[in-house]
Amino acid sequence: MKTRTKIFWILWILSIISSILILPYVFNIEAELLQQANIPFGLLVVIAILQGAVIFGLAAFIGLILAEKTAAFKLPLLTSWVEHKKINYKRIFVLSVALGLIVGAIIALLDKFVFHGVVSSNMQVPLWQGFLASFYGGIAEEIVMRLFLMTLLVFILMKIFGRKNAGPVIVWTSIIVIAVLFGLGHLPITSAVASITPWIVFRAILLNGIGGIVFGWLYWKKGLESAIIAHFSADIVLQVIVPTLLLI
Repeated sequence: MKTRTKIFWILWILSIISSILILPYVFNIEAELLQQANIPFGLLVVIAILQGAVIFGLAAFIGLILAEKTAAFKLPLLTSWVEHKKINYKRIFVLSVALGLIVGAIIALLDKFVFHGVVSSNMQVPLWQGFLASFYGGIAEEIVMRLFLMTLLVFILMKIFGRKNAGPVIVWTSIIVIAVLFGLGHLPITSAVASITPWIVFRAILLNGIGGIVFGWLYWKKGLESAIIAHFSADIVLQVIVPTLLLI
């Protein structure tokens, strides 16, 4: 209980920080919409921070409890750090970064050659904003999508089928379902820069689904921290490296 509580506070604080870091990116992308809303800037910031604190706090709290109940998911890096135990950080870090970079590269290539950059080409975001937004993707989105939603779905499926352990079928079903939801979850921000069409919806599901499947597998096999690192690395490719290359 003590370890879980400490991990909760770490995740909650990191998620709040990441929700603050993404604000410049969001305010830039949705500048026109926010101007129409006619809400004071300071109030928008407060609302965004409070909203994030509540959502991510609940997601982390429930997710950690269900992770223990399913016995299918771990947080090895944070657990070893909190309990002052040794663990091979390097292997997990290298694998996570490598897979994240590969995912980012695949998404970028598919977006360019299959979808012809129908969305990204219209987005003009300063590199520093993309860099800061990557923390939100890695931390906050993984807490909600993997720690909370994926774990919750595994827990529900275990109850439905009367399983005491989460087998590969249940876990993979959850990975794929959450990956699709992960893709659909990107449509609101996409709508700020492009009209939502069936092609755009397919693009969101495919491109983000690739990441969702890899991050879900890493969460299952290596732990939540691995999914966070990989997600952050993929976002760095998409938000920083690719835009930088386009400027050269």
